[in-house]
Amino acid sequence: MKHRVVIIGGGFGGLYAATTLTHSSVAVTLIDRRNFHLFQPLLYQVATGGLSPANIAAPLRAVLRKRRNIEVVLGEVVDIDAAQREVILRDDRIAYDSLIVATGARHHYFGNPQWEALAPSLKTVEDATKIRRRVLTAFETAERSDVAEEIARCLTFVIAGAGPTGVELAGALGELAQHTLRNNFRHIDPSQARILLVEGTERVLPMYPPDLSTKAQQSLERLGVTVICNARVTDISEQQVTITHNGETKDSEVIPARTVLWAAGVQASKLGQALARATGAELDRNGRVKVGRDCTVAGHPEIFVIGDLAAHQDKAGQQLPGMAPVAIQQGRYVARVIQRRLRGQATQEFVYKDHGQMSTIGRAAAVAQIGKVHLSGFIAWLAWLLVHLLQLVGFENRILVFVQWAGNYLTRNKAARLITGTSSTSKASKSPGQPTSGDPQASNPHGTKVASELSPATSEK
Repeated sequence: MKHRVVIIGGGFGGLYAATTLTHSSVAVTLIDRRNFHLFQPLLYQVATGGLSPANIAAPLRAVLRKRRNIEVVLGEVVDIDAAQREVILRDDRIAYDSLIVATGARHHYFGNPQWEALAPSLKTVEDATKIRRRVLTAFETAERSDVAEEIARCLTFVIAGAGPTGVELAGALGELAQHTLRNNFRHIDPSQARILLVEGTERVLPMYPPDLSTKAQQSLERLGVTVICNARVTDISEQQVTITHNGETKDSEVIPARTVLWAAGVQASKLGQALARATGAELDRNGRVKVGRDCTVAGHPEIFVIGDLAAHQDKAGQQLPGMAPVAIQQGRYVARVIQRRLRGQATQEFVYKDHGQMSTIGRAAAVAQIGKVHLSGFIAWLAWLLVHLLQLVGFENRILVFVQWAGNYLTRNKAARLITGTSSTSKASKSPGQPTSGDPQASNPHGTKVASELSPATSEK
């Protein structure tokens, strides 16, 4: 019988582990709650109408159709039986000889789960289309209101967290308000939108060198984004958000805002807890599984944990960042470890090769750190385009995204500005006859029925 490798999660780590095992004499089973691989770094463009979900997602069966030793299973893993070496699904059990767990992370509201309904994060396709719906509906509601306070509330957008996701989301919103929606409305000026980016540290992109953080903030400000550093969101309600400056309650500021978006933190998927119960593995404060230098769980050399679910420290004791390149390299590494073990060869510990980091801030603006080289502006943006196009899974997706980006660059138009699904936002104050954010008419004033682009689900990548 062939060595059985089970991979949980079809994100970057899981998918690259599977494809690296293609020509091995092993039987691979890839399990995911979704039937597609999602390119998460571009979710913010779906959220702001630049791309459609299908542009950044590829069906797993299509991606792996020529990999004859790989089987794809659509299912949800609820537990792991480490003693019997079985993965437990809701309706089945699958045995393994080697297990790779790559279920990623989800959003973290730091003890305030009630904020999730009020301030969506950006981890899934549904998150992105929900944010797109809220953002576009806010402009539509402002257009139909004759109350100045409500118009201001609708045109105020607060983003919590100025890491790469928050910065890219803020830049895209600035592009949308300043350029894309220009002359689209008759009663409001979209460029008057107030976009607030709130960061708890002293600068945006705190993981980048200070000079690139400064460049990023300057690019954001040119797009009309107001950056508020050394401040945290401490309360969110249906009508307003409270920002506390410098950790002082007396310095709290209440801002009327209809749309709050969350980019302030993530925590590991719930499967980490199941793995801890099954193996005795330690978890860090964010629920990530502590692994050894070879990505295995202590006492269980047959179980690998990679990607955002893994708390993996390098030789210097630094925690590896939760980024796609880390997951990709770990996926390839554990696949090769399994191959070498089966051949009776020695294995080496995982060493992450940092090729740099980059973030884009609107049209023709980005920052990038590639080794000791720091880039910003148009050159960094071109590098960002090239890297993201090459990383997209599927040739067809690369062509679609390239065509969309070319069109967006030339026209500043974002073609995927569709308000779909049923709004889940809470009712806002309104003028007489004004539809609320929870009213389907707010997102579809002519009463035409619309359908979601993808059926709801809750995968963790």
